[in-house]
Amino acid sequence: MRAPALLILLAVAALATAPAGAKTKALMVLTPADVEPSRLLPPPPAEGSLRARIDMAAVKAAIAADTPERYAQAKWDDDHEDPTAFYAVLGGGFDLKALPATAAVLAAAQNDAGYAASEAKAYFNRKRPWAVDASVKTCDPNDKPLTGYPSGHAAMAYTVSLVLADLIPEKAQALLDRAADYAFSRQLCGSHFASDGEASHALSIALVSAMLQKPAFREQMAAARQELVAKGFTRGE
Repeated sequence: MRAPALLILLAVAALATAPAGAKTKALMVLTPADVEPSRLLPPPPAEGSLRARIDMAAVKAAIAADTPERYAQAKWDDDHEDPTAFYAVLGGGFDLKALPATAAVLAAAQNDAGYAASEAKAYFNRKRPWAVDASVKTCDPNDKPLTGYPSGHAAMAYTVSLVLADLIPEKAQALLDRAADYAFSRQLCGSHFASDGEASHALSIALVSAMLQKPAFREQMAAARQELVAKGFTRGE
């Protein structure tokens, strides 16, 4: 087994035991320059600005229109910051425990997306909706108040969906739709503004594009694609 593949496979176990949302300590595919927040994202709307007020109004409107069933989904999404969020879309017994090459490439992508999101959160220090307005209910009051921009959950979802869409093109639209709905859950949880999710989307596109320029990552993608073809999850076209 080549060294890059071994390192990524070892990360699968590490990520599986790490707390959801925990900051990763080292990049696996990208470099610090690749994830520099000031290069990849604009600043969030300034607190008190018109854009910020529109952001808050959207969160409150979403929560007001919420249903018990959709809130339960938002809570489930809050508790599952990992690729299992896409299992229902992929269907057919999809389980990363039986797909080591696919698990490896997703672990690497999720790792670097988590690192990049954490760096951006620390750089921008945006308040979460409930930290701006105490009347906003939240799924997780234990979140740090100044970690709103971008959304780490949404960054995971968009990054994983983009990688899976490349690997399983037949499911691309459904995967991307699920990522968008997962990101919307963050508003229903009162954890993020819409612009936080939009930043996560932009960040994930930039990160995955950069990853696909790395030969070792492309090698891992090829192994994952071969595995998924062999298991009947894609035609590989």
